[in-house]
Amino acid sequence: MFTKFPRRSLLVALASLTLAGVATTASATHSWGGYHWARTANPFTIKLGNNMSGAAWTSALNTASSDWSSSDVLNTTVVAGLANPRNCKATAGRVEVCNSTYGNNGWLGVATISITGGTHITRGSVKLNDTYFNTPQYNTSAWRALVTCQEIGHTFGLDHQDENFSNGNLGTCMDYTNNPGSNQHPNAHDYQELDIIYAHLDSTTTIGQGAGNSFAPDLDHNNPQSWGQLVKQSHGGRTAVYELDTGAGSKTVTFVIWALEGGGNR
Repeated sequence: MFTKFPRRSLLVALASLTLAGVATTASATHSWGGYHWARTANPFTIKLGNNMSGAAWTSALNTASSDWSSSDVLNTTVVAGLANPRNCKATAGRVEVCNSTYGNNGWLGVATISITGGTHITRGSVKLNDTYFNTPQYNTSAWRALVTCQEIGHTFGLDHQDENFSNGNLGTCMDYTNNPGSNQHPNAHDYQELDIIYAHLDSTTTIGQGAGNSFAPDLDHNNPQSWGQLVKQSHGGRTAVYELDTGAGSKTVTFVIWALEGGGNR
């Protein structure tokens, strides 16, 4: 059974995160490219926009929000969504979370973040594809919990702890698995990594900067062709990372988990 960890000051002595995003500890090493929200103090709060339909998805979002808020350095709060779920365009300074029937395009879940200054997250979005979640394979509370928790974790700057779907479960939603039963929540290792990522304070903030779209209006981020260049592919091709240069030193980065069946780059 999963035990939700309280805020913890006793886990490890933490080293500061460098601008290159290198975690100088052996106990937590799954930062995603050094990406992080700029802020001037800890803990800080990220708003999660609720663009979800149905009780099952709302429950998954609320559980993920509660779990990630057990971090020492960040809190989340679920607020009214500002996105159309069909495109789930991000809003500056927060994360929009959406579900919809995005089609037989191969992907189960997508997390996209906008980056400025090399590593600072300015906004994020999470899309959960009901085309697959409505099938018997994925229409379970366990799969909804794992993918919701994992994609939201990416919007904080977390990578995966393990990218081999065939390995034994690590007891965290940041672990790839073919059986999500024990991988539905963060674990202590994830909270340690967040402590490392957010040990370094910034002179400014990208949190809560007001409304605005993160993507050019002619981009359809349901379509893999709009994600930019493939920069990473995991074990067996089940996941991928894409980067799109949006100009003026900014980019969007998209983390994709492909469905086991139904197309896609697996």
